[in-house]
Amino acid sequence: MVDPAEREETLQQIRELCLALPETSERPSHGAPTFFVRGKRAFLMVLTDHHGDGRFALWCAAEAGRQAMLVAGDLERYFVPPYVGHRGWLGVRLDRGLDREEVAGLAEDAYAEVAPARLVEAARSA
Repeated sequence: MVDPAEREETLQQIRELCLALPETSERPSHGAPTFFVRGKRAFLMVLTDHHGDGRFALWCAAEAGRQAMLVAGDLERYFVPPYVGHRGWLGVRLDRGLDREEVAGLAEDAYAEVAPARLVEAARSA
């Protein structure tokens, strides 16, 4: 398990990445920090020990087929999250080391899955 200070630092890094995207916000959803586009559509959540699963992880929207590909390639790092996994969302363990570049890419891709095209284009131009 990740110590609380490291967990908070990781959450802060994810928060900075997500809130830098156009028209995003954060609020708790189901007890977890969750990031939304225009306050409505969730694109990423950060969960700690969800229902006793022992994971510190993010769950994020993913393009069709990406979840299956990543989970099949690395079961130690990626997983199908409950509740949203059937919609293609991807689970990523943060307690296996944090690659900021990878997390940034996942956050941007998740945003692109749920944001209107105009906002995605604005994010890519920035």
